[in-house]
Parts: sequence; C-alpha cells; structure tokens
Amino acid sequence: MQIDEILDRLELLYPDNSIFSDLRKTLLSQDKFALFRIIQGLTGSQLVEGMRKYKDNDSFNADCFSRGQLESKLWLVNELDKLKVDLGTVFLCAGWYATLATMLFESNIKLDKVRSFDIDESCVDIAETFNKPWFVDEWRFKSITQDIMDINYNEHVWQYWSNANNRMSYPITDSPDTIINTSCEHIKNFEEWYAKIPNGKLVVLQSNNYYEIEEHVNCVGSIEEFVVKAPMNNILYSGELELPKYKRFMSIGFK
Repeated sequence: MQIDEILDRLELLYPDNSIFSDLRKTLLSQDKFALFRIIQGLTGSQLVEGMRKYKDNDSFNADCFSRGQLESKLWLVNELDKLKVDLGTVFLCAGWYATLATMLFESNIKLDKVRSFDIDESCVDIAETFNKPWFVDEWRFKSITQDIMDINYNEHVWQYWSNANNRMSYPITDSPDTIINTSCEHIKNFEEWYAKIPNGKLVVLQSNNYYEIEEHVNCVGSIEEFVVKAPMNNILYSGELELPKYKRFMSIGFK
C-alpha cells in the first residue's frame, strides 16, 4: 500500500480522529497548517502556536528558532532545573520575543512572573503571543519596551502604552529576584550594565565567541574570561556549549 492509501484507510476507520486527515494533508499536500495542528496536539506548547502564527510573517525574525538559539535556551532551562532554585520574579533583559520565558513557564522550574525588556517595540505583540496563557493570567508575563540600561534592578517602575485607553498605563512596580541576559555579546557597555545589578540577586548570563557577527560587540573567548567579566559571589554553574559555528558560555549564580 502507498502512503496515501494507508492514510485514506485510517481516515475511514477512525473518522473522529482528525490527525489522520492532517497527516495526509501534510505529507501529500505540503499543508503547513495541518502540520502545526498535529504538532500542537502532540505538544500543547505555546512555541508551536507562535511558530504557526508568524511562520509567513515577513517582519518576524525566524532566527529565534535557529538551532543555536534553541539549543542555548534549552541548555539554560535544563541547568536551572537541575539547580532546583525558585526564580521568583524574573527580569529577562534584551528578551526579544521571550521564547525563553515560554520555555521557563512550560518547564518544572518554580517562578512567579516574568518581565521581558527589549528596546525594540515590535517585540511586544510577538512576545505576548508566545506567552499568551501567562499574559492573560493576571500578567504573570508582560513584555515591555525599554532599554535595559534604564532599569532599576532593585525596584523598577515601568509603564506601557494602552491601546484600549489610548494613553500610558499607570505606573507599575516590580522587584526582580532573578535577572537573565542571554544576549551579553550584544551589550556594548556590559560592565556598566552589570554594575546596576544589586549584590545578592540571582543572575543567569550567556555570551559567545562568535566574533564574526558585527552586532556582537561584547564576545568573550572562554568561560574563564566570562566569569571574570561578570563576577559572582556564589557561582552555581558555569560551562560552555559547543555549537557548529561558535561556543556559547553560561554562568549562573548570586552576584
């Protein structure tokens, strides 16, 4: 029997199970919508829903789903999970589309809420799509347009533009327990930024040695160099991840 015949018979035998119809559409008609319905049904992940919504959007930067980006974030989540720490309120710096927030929420890691800060205002709607269940849950997730150099990492007051009211929101105050920055290679004044973080905060940092990218203005050559550049009072984890074009370095600990 050919694949189309097998799927046709399965649809006949199990008419109430839409997965066989979607499999046929995916395999024989290259139907991406059917493919996403299958994956969403199997995983239930918001990452799949976001990928489905933005897959053909020209303004969406699909590099957030590159193997290097995903492997780096999965590494972070796995190492944090091993440490069994409660992240509390998380400030995700240079959070981009906040796919890392989605991974954290969908993991077994304990956390209260995530505030994702990025200077690019186009990130807000996309980040809140990826994190919709937590966005609508009394704002356990919120994406905010702000330069991370302008954040008070002890107690930060922020606002957002309300389309519904056509004005800025009332000021909102958050105090982070954990500060995460997986884009340290992009931070031009890294030492100045790092000095803004109060001692005692849990910090999760990533950088790389991918010097060939013009926007990478703060690369490091080794994990040893990275640890010296971002000193911590108590390092819980430090290591490197070998990727095809570069190495990614990560340090987790209390400043």
